[in-house]
Amino acid sequence: MKRRAGSDPSGAMSSNSPLTGLERLAILAIILVWGLNNAAAKVATAELPPMMVGALRFGLALAFLFPFIKPPFPSSKRLLVICLLSGPIHFGLIYVAFGMAKSLSPLVVATQLWIPFTALFAWRMLGETMRPLAVGGLVVAFAGVAWMSLDPHGAADLPAIILGVVASACWAVATVLVRQTPGVKPLKVQALTALVATPVLLAMSFGFEPNVAERVKTAAPIAWACVAFAGVVSTIGASALLFWLVQRREAGRVTPYFLLTPLVSCTIGVVFMGDTLSPQLVIGAAATMAGVALVALTAKKAVPVAT
Repeated sequence: MKRRAGSDPSGAMSSNSPLTGLERLAILAIILVWGLNNAAAKVATAELPPMMVGALRFGLALAFLFPFIKPPFPSSKRLLVICLLSGPIHFGLIYVAFGMAKSLSPLVVATQLWIPFTALFAWRMLGETMRPLAVGGLVVAFAGVAWMSLDPHGAADLPAIILGVVASACWAVATVLVRQTPGVKPLKVQALTALVATPVLLAMSFGFEPNVAERVKTAAPIAWACVAFAGVVSTIGASALLFWLVQRREAGRVTPYFLLTPLVSCTIGVVFMGDTLSPQLVIGAAATMAGVALVALTAKKAVPVAT
């Protein structure tokens, strides 16, 4: 039986071989899905309470991922922290940020700071080295967000941007903790995260958000479509494609392409959602993404991508 050139017996492709057409389509699909998902989050949180959006998203995902919740559960305490950080804490904050933000674009750009945050926390927690270019990229990325936030349009969304940055830091810590937990399967982590996040976000929604039942009853169909998109297409579909890709390729071979995701979100924000991009916002966003790209491309170990 013949084996494809550039692949090993496990099916993984050589890091030096060109991407196949199917792999390129998978990358494009992930970029589009995650870009659309940011816009969907903005639409959903305009109709539904933000933490309820998170609870519904994870509840829907749990219905599909429940079969993956089975022992063994390595490092159970650390796994619980991972689930809390990457589930109710990260998504609770990020959905509240989407609900507060007037514009989609600055918030989406700011959330990309999870990549330099991950490099920074990996340096502190795992002892990984940070190359000079990565350090420079980290500084440029944070300076870009600060510059973007000084613009009148960005300043109007400063509380949302701050929440987005904090949420990104939480996701980064969870990412580093996953690196410290060998042997745990990605779909199991997602399933356990959904199991933890669904009741926590549901309780927080009814405990802290006003008029939950009324807003759920009167929400427009587009809001429910956005929740379904987040729960099924983004959480499960795009993640499945990502896992398929990183099983075939080194993560660093494919993850830089996902830096195009904010471009999709920002285009939707400007064309369809009324975002205003001033020169200062554009310069700050460009600096942020350039800094993030430097970190992503020069990091010793490629970081996983948020969904």
